[in-house]
Amino acid sequence: MTGLRSAIGFLTILPVAPRTGATGFVSARAWFPVVGMILGTVLVAAEIALESGYPLFNESHRPFPPLLSASILVAVLVVFTRALHLDGFMDCCDGLLGGFSRARRLEILRDPNVGAFAVTGVVCLLLLKLSAIVALPAKSGLWLLFLLPCLSRWAVLLTMEIFPYVREDGIGKPFMGRTSSLQRIFPLSVTLLSALIFAGAAGLVLMAVAGATAWGVGAWSSKLLGGVTGDVYGAAIEVAEVSVLISAVLLTHIFSPDIFASVLNLLNL
Repeated sequence: MTGLRSAIGFLTILPVAPRTGATGFVSARAWFPVVGMILGTVLVAAEIALESGYPLFNESHRPFPPLLSASILVAVLVVFTRALHLDGFMDCCDGLLGGFSRARRLEILRDPNVGAFAVTGVVCLLLLKLSAIVALPAKSGLWLLFLLPCLSRWAVLLTMEIFPYVREDGIGKPFMGRTSSLQRIFPLSVTLLSALIFAGAAGLVLMAVAGATAWGVGAWSSKLLGGVTGDVYGAAIEVAEVSVLISAVLLTHIFSPDIFASVLNLLNL
């Protein structure tokens, strides 16, 4: 369970010290979707608490206003991930959009200062997340919130597998290494089953969207940098989450909220 411990300690704020031995972080990759499910559980618990209302201030147990609830959910996800992926996304906005050469882009990615591209990008990203969560159908929104972190953390594994890491060091370097077939099949199986159970057949569409988005981020980075960095991994997760949320909203508006009928919906859970 060294890999799971390392994944939880690295990807979340939970007080679990990651194991950094020879196989610690490399084996942690297989557990990324499981950590996503832990984060999804946190989001679902927060949403249920918000839906139960604020009984200390009124007897009707009215739920929090939708916009406020969505804002809190976005903040909860940021806090529980220590804004790790958001930081990578902001660095990529500055580096990939602000540099005009490979060397300059890599230099900007290391710069701890925040530029205009980063500020603009993160504002747009958070607004899109917020708006999409507000627009999620009540019937299936809870299970989509659970599924969201799982899909995005599986998607970044594609970026890790497909594109070369361009630095000799960096936050993403410990995750580089040879993985076994089981370490690749396990996260795929976990994500696939989760998508089917919690979002039905449409969950496979969202899984494909998450994977394609993460691949696109990696391909763009590789075109500009010759590969990817740890910041690119964070950006892939963040952009995949936005893509999944927007796709879920569009699917329900084009078709029907029932398109996400899952096993749990059929069991009236």
